[in-house]
Amino acid sequence: MAPKAVTSPAAFPVVVAVFTLLLLFSASVTAHDYSDALRKCILFFEGQRSGRLPPDQRVKWRSHSALHDGASAGVDLRGGYYDAGDNIKFGFPMAFTTTMLAWSVIDFGRIMGPELGNAVKAVKWGTDYLLKATATDGVVYVQVGDAISDHNCWERPEDMDTLRTVYKIDRSHPGSDVAGETAAALAAASIVFRSRDPVYSRVLLNRAVKVFRFADTYRGAYSDYLQSAVCPFYCDNNGYQDELLWAAAWLHKASRRRQYREYIVRNEVILRAGDTINEFGWDNKHAGINVLISKEVLMGKSPDLKSFQNNADAFICSLLPGTAHLQVQYSPGGLIFKAGGSNMQHVTSLSFLLLAYSNYLSHANHVVPCGDKTASPALLKSLASRQVNYILGDNPMKMSYMVGYGTRYPQRIHHRGSSLPSVKVHPAHIGCKAGSRYFFSPDPNPNVLVGAVVGGPNTTDAFPDSRPFFQETEPTTYINAPLVGLLAYFAAHA
Repeated sequence: MAPKAVTSPAAFPVVVAVFTLLLLFSASVTAHDYSDALRKCILFFEGQRSGRLPPDQRVKWRSHSALHDGASAGVDLRGGYYDAGDNIKFGFPMAFTTTMLAWSVIDFGRIMGPELGNAVKAVKWGTDYLLKATATDGVVYVQVGDAISDHNCWERPEDMDTLRTVYKIDRSHPGSDVAGETAAALAAASIVFRSRDPVYSRVLLNRAVKVFRFADTYRGAYSDYLQSAVCPFYCDNNGYQDELLWAAAWLHKASRRRQYREYIVRNEVILRAGDTINEFGWDNKHAGINVLISKEVLMGKSPDLKSFQNNADAFICSLLPGTAHLQVQYSPGGLIFKAGGSNMQHVTSLSFLLLAYSNYLSHANHVVPCGDKTASPALLKSLASRQVNYILGDNPMKMSYMVGYGTRYPQRIHHRGSSLPSVKVHPAHIGCKAGSRYFFSPDPNPNVLVGAVVGGPNTTDAFPDSRPFFQETEPTTYINAPLVGLLAYFAAHA
């Protein structure tokens, strides 16, 4: 029913009005409770859980669901996350979500305070599933559920009676993109658990090594083989090369093994590390690769990887209003805007990189040259802060785009579980088409999916609070995951 957004290969410069620049770089007009927003941002992931819910589940209107996932293929694929407002488990965005949750904990976990434990649990809910999906050598299970069947219904995950078809990649039908992202997620998460659970950490890293070897040896895009299942929802539009470099970068960070560093150096040009540097999301890892690798360069450890820092600098310049290098659009209210749906995915992912790179620059006492201008770490933080504050309510609509935060937020989000009465309130089964009346109802959703950040307003800052407008009102896990790190930072530095 709701095809997912894809990152656009075309970025375009725009003229930014003076008042927009003032909006972008002015101090917040509202004193935000970033700690409250952080708690809610992480809580959202509990509302997206699939499988048997644990005793400490905090989102009480959700219940167990999809308890037979994988059975048709003779494997256990229970668990994991529903990516958005539907009931499919798409492995590609789930792995990216897990990578970004892990990166948030790696860079900002020490300042998360009481929410650190919940953030780590959110990572583990993802990795436990990814371990199941990669348990057989040379095979990665990449999706559970038939999107066409699912999108033809509006029903709670607890009621699901749509097809739970299992899709996989293997040596004959490769998917270096989704396998590479899965390896990256497992490697990044191994760092999170290195001191917390060394045994689990080793399991994650060893699996990451195997999955990367499979991704690199048997190359191809998963949507070439699974097009009817994954397109247009999570079709690989950007190629698989970036995921191979991304995975190698995380494996090097996690293992410190020289072979991965050599892989990065050897394949930088072949795998096009400098391409589309102003993109970052579930389909395009280029900006993330360059920022991640630049940390070592800025620390003086890898001068031969200086080209990655140059790429990261160019990425920063591509986001800065008022420079000749601008390659993104800003709404009149100051929100980053890129073509395609679910725009907040770009806002949170790009803002995370702005903040992460700002921290790396600060430690190295470095600034970014952008033609005749320079960008300081403080300027990067200011731009990231402006985007976060926009999400939380500093915008022309005076609306928080995080459900449950503030006094005004979206009430009719495009989300099946949130929009239908819960099993506790309405124990009887609600069939495929019986849920349609809830979809079209003008009433607010009965279940508040606290912490969900929706796709957001359009390019003119207008927002239709209506379920059928899925590009604006559907939340996704990969919108929230980068926001965890951002909110942790601003909560600690407010």
